[in-house]
Amino acid sequence: MELYIILALLGVLMLLSLLSSKLSSRINMPCLLLFLAVGMLWGSDTVTSFITATPLIPDAQSAQMTKGVSPVLANYIGSIALAFILFSGGFDTDWKSVKKVFRTGALLSTLGVLLSAVITGFATYGLVSYAAPSLNFSLSWCLLLGAIISSTDAAAVFSILRSKSVSLKGQLQPLLEFESGSNDPMAAFLTLFFLSLVTMETNRGLSPAVLDYLLVLPTFFRDMTIGILMGVGIGALFVWIYNKIDFDYNGLYYVLAVVVVLLTYSVTSLCYGNGFMAVYAAGICMGNSKFVFHNGVGRFYDGLAWMMQVILFTMLGRLAAPGAVWEAKWFGFAIAGFLMVIARPLAVFLCMWKSPFSFRERLLVSWVGLRGGAPIMLATFPLLAMPDALGTKALFYIVFFIVITSVLLQGMTIMPLAKLLKLDAPLKKKVRMPLSFEETGDSSSDSIELEVPASRNGQTLAELKLPEGALILMIRRDEKFIVPRGDTSLQEGDVLTIMGIPSAVNSCEDFLQQVPEGTVK
Repeated sequence: MELYIILALLGVLMLLSLLSSKLSSRINMPCLLLFLAVGMLWGSDTVTSFITATPLIPDAQSAQMTKGVSPVLANYIGSIALAFILFSGGFDTDWKSVKKVFRTGALLSTLGVLLSAVITGFATYGLVSYAAPSLNFSLSWCLLLGAIISSTDAAAVFSILRSKSVSLKGQLQPLLEFESGSNDPMAAFLTLFFLSLVTMETNRGLSPAVLDYLLVLPTFFRDMTIGILMGVGIGALFVWIYNKIDFDYNGLYYVLAVVVVLLTYSVTSLCYGNGFMAVYAAGICMGNSKFVFHNGVGRFYDGLAWMMQVILFTMLGRLAAPGAVWEAKWFGFAIAGFLMVIARPLAVFLCMWKSPFSFRERLLVSWVGLRGGAPIMLATFPLLAMPDALGTKALFYIVFFIVITSVLLQGMTIMPLAKLLKLDAPLKKKVRMPLSFEETGDSSSDSIELEVPASRNGQTLAELKLPEGALILMIRRDEKFIVPRGDTSLQEGDVLTIMGIPSAVNSCEDFLQQVPEGTVK
């Protein structure tokens, strides 16, 4: 096939995926599911494939089974895409808000994932034994399946909770975003751990002993500790590099942003740490630090993460044969139902037992357990490790159906459930600012956006008297922008764009919260 045809086909498919994001907001369906649909359309017989690959199922004789992307290619691309998505999620995480929910979020993303995996694994083993003995899944296989689908997917949760259609009260949103961003590393670790036991069982004919399963704990602490330390260390190193390197061309700072993710993931993995945990930790470190071109790099990561989501979900959709996915419907739906109604809620309520969150909040958290691209990507590891083993293809399609079920049922019901539980918050529509400021290293000024509190309502800018060295450049009121004048009267909820020397700018937030003299309390 000619190169220009390949590029045209790729461009059209990516455009369809992007346009589907607009459709998803209208029909209240996560756009990630539409990305999968575009990929499955691409992988069907009606669309010409531009990747030469062997059939996903070697003995596929059914007309429903189509050729897909090589599992090796899918695994490589999926790992890289997930690394960028996790880094971007960490970069956008406000550590101040996360600190309030860190203990609960950390329990959910570690112990919660382990409990979900184990509970689902044993339930699957019981289901296989009584309802589907033809699958011939051992306990290790069932635990592997539970591990693959044990985590909530960062891409799915970020895209839904940060959309204009969802807003939650209190600390729910930072908790859910922190959990979803930090639990994929745990799921990846459990997947590789149980895969090693399945490989030993399949290739060597050795049944794992109890001690083999217990090794999960020391191995987990080793991998996660190395991952966190390496991630924070590399993140801090690149913050220093950004502030010291002084490139002659501004575009090189964005190239360096790609290098950060690639090196963090690869170097940590080479040091026997969890690479996914490392990129998330590095993202948090850099996102909450000040460095040259911080704002621009953040926007670059956001766009790059969305591109990776489009590539990841479209590719994973192309990997699946629609007929084979449909054949897994009953078994997949049974496991998905058990995971959503029993395993996930049980794990959540155990992990949040002594947390300050109410019963209604815990109930909502237990329902926001969306599965997405990460489980499908993790399901390619068995395909990669044991391409000829019986059960690997069936496992992949079962996972695929579980993801579709989860995104459809949970993704489309988050907001209705939040309203029913009275946990929904007023929607805050993001307004595009006509001005954008960036730290380039050539200026000693800083900028900030602050909301006017009720105590300053009706006060004019002349009466406000900001700290010396700070200047108000713009006032945003609802969706309008006001040029500031001395006699401009402030209203509660106005957003002030302030610029000045760092010390003055940093003191403005506390200054605005002070009650003006002469105000009756």
